[in-house]
Amino acid sequence: MKKPVLYYVYDPMCSWCWGYRPTWQRLQEKLKTTVEIQYLLGGLAPDSDVPMPDEMQTFLQQTWHKISQQLGTEFNFDFWSRCRPRRSTYPACRAVIIARKYGKEQAMYLAIQQAYYLQAKNPSDLDTLADLAAAIGLDKTLFKEQLTSRDIEQKLMDEITAARNLPIRGFPSLVLETDDRQLPVALDYHHWQTSYDNTISHLQNKTSDLL
Repeated sequence: MKKPVLYYVYDPMCSWCWGYRPTWQRLQEKLKTTVEIQYLLGGLAPDSDVPMPDEMQTFLQQTWHKISQQLGTEFNFDFWSRCRPRRSTYPACRAVIIARKYGKEQAMYLAIQQAYYLQAKNPSDLDTLADLAAAIGLDKTLFKEQLTSRDIEQKLMDEITAARNLPIRGFPSLVLETDDRQLPVALDYHHWQTSYDNTISHLQNKTSDLL
């Protein structure tokens, strides 16, 4: 019998995904023998060289403060003075897709988050992403070539389409797929048990339907 799939829909530069990380890690550990976990990129913001408007910068800084206050998440606010912020997350998404090819999706995802939120580096910049790729053991030259390739661009567009066809509400989101059904899973930033119980409930309901 095919194993149920739990989709984790995210963007590597989503601040709420960074805040959710500790809870998500615990949830994965609890569910890893019950479901197949698949990561799916939703894509927050297309490529842009335009500086982020001041009002957007203010909004995002307020969001970081909110997440820090609610969840205790660490942020390095030097990013906003050291870097040239842009509303552009697709480059980071492509970097993750490349890393996935070499079995390093999780390493790249974490590297991007740490660079952005802790080290005040800008993952919207291709040079930053190339440095991160080298740091996790990828060939830097080959990575830079792939980062701007049509093949990787198409893979990202296909993945974003797939993510947006799921019953999600922003990022991060969890969706359980059993047979031909795709069911949203309740997401709790504080307690892994909420999503765990909701997932198990969906699976038990599926079993009851078969009886």
